Amino acid sequence: MMKIEEQAGKLLLAQGMTIACAESCTGGLLTSRLTDIAGSSAYVMGSVVSYTNRIKEKLVGVRHETLLAHGAVSEETAREMAEGIRRAIETDMGVGITGIAGPGGGTATKPVGLVFIAVSGPDGTIVKENHFRGSRTEVKRQSTETALQMLCFYLSRRDSSSSPLNVDTRKIKE
Repeated sequence: MMKIEEQAGKLLLAQGMTIACAESCTGGLLTSRLTDIAGSSAYVMGSVVSYTNRIKEKLVGVRHETLLAHGAVSEETAREMAEGIRRAIETDMGVGITGIAGPGGGTATKPVGLVFIAVSGPDGTIVKENHFRGSRTEVKRQSTETALQMLCFYLSRRDSSSSPLNVDTRKIKE
């Protein structure tokens, strides 16, 4: 069975598209998984591990106002991370991941395991709120697995339709 990162690579290659990632709680794991595939330099252009708000703003393009109003772990920040990394590195696709991997750092409103993932491309941006369970390593792994599923879903939908995406991300397998 084909690994999901290989499937994502094949879809990117088939559509002649490039990708960049802005990762916070996953610390570069998504980019690592994408680049584990031989030939990935044809579509992976780069990434930023934007662990701090300062880096999210300066390198990725998240607006200061967004961080003040919604916090680093929010749908809005994930969206701006995906769209911002796409602009910064000039790629067709951008992925933004921000969340709380644990074991500490969670609150009542933003518990450990809360991760927002955004995928941005020519047909718009999709964002999904996730609630993962497990150790820090498990939350990171689940986050990258979901990001790859979302990327494949986006690219597959794009491949089969020239119209903009109208995506209910709840239908994406968790």
